[in-house]
Amino acid sequence: MPLTSLQLQNFTAFAELDLAFSPGVNILVGANGTGKTHVMKVCYAACEASKPGAPLFHQKLMNVFLPSGRRAWRLINGPARREWMREGAPASPKVSVNVFGDNFSIRTVIPIRGFRGERLPTNGAPIESVYIPVKEMLSNAPGFLSLYAEREIHFEEVYNDILLRAYRAFPRAEPDKNRQGMLTAIEESMGGKIRRVDEEFYLSNSIVRSTAMDIEFTLLAEGFRKLGLLWLLIRNGSLREGSVLFWDEPETNLNPTLFGVVVDVLLELQRQGVQVFLATHNYVVLKEFDLRMQKSDNVLFHSFYRTEEGEIACNSTTDYLAIEPNPITEAYDDLYDRQIERSIRGRA
Repeated sequence: MPLTSLQLQNFTAFAELDLAFSPGVNILVGANGTGKTHVMKVCYAACEASKPGAPLFHQKLMNVFLPSGRRAWRLINGPARREWMREGAPASPKVSVNVFGDNFSIRTVIPIRGFRGERLPTNGAPIESVYIPVKEMLSNAPGFLSLYAEREIHFEEVYNDILLRAYRAFPRAEPDKNRQGMLTAIEESMGGKIRRVDEEFYLSNSIVRSTAMDIEFTLLAEGFRKLGLLWLLIRNGSLREGSVLFWDEPETNLNPTLFGVVVDVLLELQRQGVQVFLATHNYVVLKEFDLRMQKSDNVLFHSFYRTEEGEIACNSTTDYLAIEPNPITEAYDDLYDRQIERSIRGRA
């Protein structure tokens, strides 16, 4: 049951946004400060709020965004907030957040002094979701969940949530052929499988100086930790048909030679019915999708940018060459042009 669209009004960086999603892979590009992470967090909060017994949408928004002092008005778009203050606060600015899917609708309105939200019916089909933040958490896992549950620590709830997903037990049934293929590709890239002892994670059966040994995550290269988390989420069933994966900057701390493996896995996940959202600033990630995706794959590129008026807007396309604007490609083109110019000067 994929997410189909998002509508925002006067929320965080956005004055207005009306965005349609692909049921497959959604790739978010744009300069820093154009709201890519905020889009994913809003959608993740909506998925979590669809579950029976879960916090209401507005409550999950607060936990995921963690505004200073948990003051709801800080999530209101800056210009709308300033206008409200100049007018002497006669009424709450019109602020709304709506996320829609097949047989699924969830929305909330943010008054200046709090929330007024509602959970609409999802026909008994809650959306399983996973949000992978930029910061790697498995090496910090021991003791974190109990600390988060018992103390007020300034961590967005996505960090607690991802550890809850990583600690899930494996299903009794062995992975099917497609799932095993993804697991094997990751195992070959990082040199082993992931195992857990109590609350600590290890890379098991890896080869170091020709000696088989387990390596605790605190001693493991951070790029391999990222691959290890993806392996766990596939192996324990967190990523399965009908689920949604949100991944913020998957390229962080990962050697570019491994991007192809990650892209192949993400494309295979969408072929298996997982909806994927990822935000990236990396040219190689974009180009790997362009080169590896098949005609039958559902891949949509969303380019976020600021208009001349300073508002954030978005263009969406299925064609890599039609991404506009594309600051990632523009930066690499500029490097290439400068390299050519220097080479020409050097021959003169």
